[in-house]
Amino acid sequence: MVEAIIAAIIGLFAGAGGTVVYTRTKVAGGKHKADQLLADAKHKSSDIVLKAKDEALKLAEDAKKEESERRKLWDKTEARLADRESSLDRKLDELDRRAENLRAQEDEVEDLKNEIRDIRTRQQEKLEKIAGLKKKEAAEKLMQMTERDIKQDLTGLVDKLQNEAKDNAEEKAQLILVSAMERMSSEVTAERTVTALKLTDDEMKGRIIGKEGRNIQALQRATGVDIMVDDTPGMVILSSFDPLRRQVARLSLEMLMKDGRIHPGRIEEVVAKAQKEISKEVTRAGEDAAREVGVVGIPKELIQLLGELKFRTSYGQNVLMHSTEMAHMAGLIAEEIGADVRVTKIATLLHDIGKAVTHKVEGKHHHIGAELARKYGMSDEIVHAIEAHHDDIEATTPEALVVRVCDALSAARPGARNISAENFAERMRDLENIANSFKGIEKSFAISAGREVRVIVRPENVDDLSAIKLARDIANKIESTMQYPGTIKVNVVRETRAIEYAK
Repeated sequence: MVEAIIAAIIGLFAGAGGTVVYTRTKVAGGKHKADQLLADAKHKSSDIVLKAKDEALKLAEDAKKEESERRKLWDKTEARLADRESSLDRKLDELDRRAENLRAQEDEVEDLKNEIRDIRTRQQEKLEKIAGLKKKEAAEKLMQMTERDIKQDLTGLVDKLQNEAKDNAEEKAQLILVSAMERMSSEVTAERTVTALKLTDDEMKGRIIGKEGRNIQALQRATGVDIMVDDTPGMVILSSFDPLRRQVARLSLEMLMKDGRIHPGRIEEVVAKAQKEISKEVTRAGEDAAREVGVVGIPKELIQLLGELKFRTSYGQNVLMHSTEMAHMAGLIAEEIGADVRVTKIATLLHDIGKAVTHKVEGKHHHIGAELARKYGMSDEIVHAIEAHHDDIEATTPEALVVRVCDALSAARPGARNISAENFAERMRDLENIANSFKGIEKSFAISAGREVRVIVRPENVDDLSAIKLARDIANKIESTMQYPGTIKVNVVRETRAIEYAK
């Protein structure tokens, strides 16, 4: 047992000694290898250092070379700047010399000016001494002589030009007017105060008259037109000085005959409808006239009044046709003489616009028309041309003169006007205006060719006794203010109506 233990211990020491020997051998090998690696590293590091030194030397040489080149450039730049500086110095010296020369020349010129002034003064003194006149006196005398000579020449020249202008102006005006009349052609129609309406059959006459004349009385009362039913077969005559009323009556009768129901209540409805239709026709007539003439921008209120002229006459001449014809001629003449064509056309088209309201407004139609144009925003040139188309206002613009000339041309054509018809219409309007001047009048109509005035009063304002007195007062005023042949019947109508509605 003890021997075995001893053998184990000896084996243990033997193994440890082998291990130590192996370890020492390995350490010696590692040291040798490290020395070899260190030697290789030193050799490589020496090569790197050498390469770095070579590169550093190369960089230093390049830097020196670049610095040398930069120095050369700087030297060239400095030399160029030095040359420029010297050149500028030379130029400044040259400018200084020129300035000195200019100052010397200015002094010399000033001396010459002073010398010339002295010479002129001495010459002026000598001239004044020789002529015995001062400078101002001589200038005035010379101007007077020159003015006298020139004035005589100018007077002769002005007289010559005026005579030539008069001769040429008259001839040129004739050519312009003749040219305008040749280029303008329009129909000549005379509006009459009577309209004949054809009936569908003879029995229609009895229906129009109605029982005890109720229908025809209601129709005459509503329209203000005298309806004459005589023995003429198939015809009824509508008589009124106002063409607008005749149109309303004609249209009302046509509508009644077409409808077949003819009685007082229906008559009032149809007359109201006919008045609306005529109002639309009036508007269309005004718009068509403006479109035909070729003008725009006229207010709708003036267009409405212009359309009413379709049913107005002046000495038998239709006023709307007269105005349209004038506007065409005015445009031609204005273009020839260089006037404003638009202003001339509008003023000519609206020159008689006042005639549409003369039965409502007191005054002459051209003054009324000018006020209407001014009220609705027309320009001052148009207003003046409208107001000056008659002789009581002086025409101060070419457009106003053209309007006046065209008015005379249109009215002076043979057959264009009928003086007696105009006088008749004027007398009819005077009769109605006299009746309307009294209080309590609803409406009044001059009928039967002026032999009767039918006055409709408001029953709440005028009683039966007052109606009798009113008729007498109207008759007295007609007798004192108008001249007329024969007698005039004043017919005052007072009608009380009671209206209720069943609901």
